Amino acid sequence: MKFSTSFSSVLILLPLLSQVSGASVQSLSGRQNNGRQRQGGGNNNNNNNGAGNANAGGNGGNAGNGAAGGGAGAGGDPQTSLTLDPKVIAAGFANNGQDVPAAGQVASITSTNNFINFCLTVPNLPITDGKQITTGSCNPAPIGAIPSIDRMPSSKFTNPKNGATVAADEQFTISMAINNLETGAFVNAQANYFAAPQQLNGQGTIIGHSHVVVEQLTSLDQTTPTDPKKFAFFKGLNAAAAGGVLTADVTNGLPAGEYRLCSINAAANHQPVIVPVAQHGALDDCVYFSATPGGAAAGGNNNNGGNNNNNNGNNNAGNGAAAGNNGGADAGADAGAGAGADTGADAGAGAGADAGADAGADAGAGAGAGAGAGAGAGAGAGNNGGRGGRGGNRGGIRGGRGGRGRRFARAN
Repeated sequence: MKFSTSFSSVLILLPLLSQVSGASVQSLSGRQNNGRQRQGGGNNNNNNNGAGNANAGGNGGNAGNGAAGGGAGAGGDPQTSLTLDPKVIAAGFANNGQDVPAAGQVASITSTNNFINFCLTVPNLPITDGKQITTGSCNPAPIGAIPSIDRMPSSKFTNPKNGATVAADEQFTISMAINNLETGAFVNAQANYFAAPQQLNGQGTIIGHSHVVVEQLTSLDQTTPTDPKKFAFFKGLNAAAAGGVLTADVTNGLPAGEYRLCSINAAANHQPVIVPVAQHGALDDCVYFSATPGGAAAGGNNNNGGNNNNNNGNNNAGNGAAAGNNGGADAGADAGAGAGADTGADAGAGAGADAGADAGADAGAGAGAGAGAGAGAGAGAGNNGGRGGRGGNRGGIRGGRGGRGRRFARAN
């Protein structure tokens, strides 16, 4: 009888024990699964590349859907969430671009999770983390907001202008006109370098600032690339533009030499500005200039020394003037150079040429040399105002040459 009562009690307790056991197992299983998910998430952030990332991305996506749905949907801040919101996934990143092949075109790397773990593919590089790491790094920050084509920035130097000359070792001011950049916004370059996406203001213009850099050249016609590690002057233009113009004082000036001046237009976190299309005009400006003692024009350049923009004095009457001549005076003779000139060149009347040899010239017209030896040409060459200058220099001997030219022409 006692045994029967005990057995009946066991039968009553068994269903209760079963429920408790099942709940315990389910609870343990849930903790283990959660533990694996967390561990898998850790692997995603630290160890996996390639397929592992994709797989982890899938797991993160599943968990993230719940978390993002639970986070954003439940009023969570997506800017502090550690999961990727499906609404910002760029489906085009999964296309390598080779569906429309082109000669020389290479396949793009692809991603189905916006490359959120890209830096795991370069484990030898540290995360940029807002620092200027000279040995290289990997930056996980996205590019950010991109303006319309009507808001692409542009700049143009107003001083020094291209081809100008400044005084060596003396202060001068660089000035640059700027368009479509909200200037005056710069972050701590030691703590926030490349640490945030590009941003736009309410008008769709990039928020940022500019820089100017001067590099010394071996000559103005240098064709070898410069070394970006070397520069003669660098300045961040942190103030807002005044009247659309940015300025920088080169307080100590520059040593005598030839230089290239360029702008570097940047977003607030110092990254070069990003625009919406590949084909566009230059977003920055560069000019070339010289520094000489006292600011004297560099020899042979800038319309000096008879060079006149590399025309070698052949086409510009100004060269005749620079060479000390009566600008525009005929090669045949200027008013004071007629001594011994039996060439038929009348300085005041500009009379004609004899059988293609004698160069007649009007002092104001500077024209026509005879085919053989015209007095002013000094070698049978036609002259414009510039060469007339050279002819004028030879005033003391032109007449004789002209006379010989005439006699030679007549004898033949």
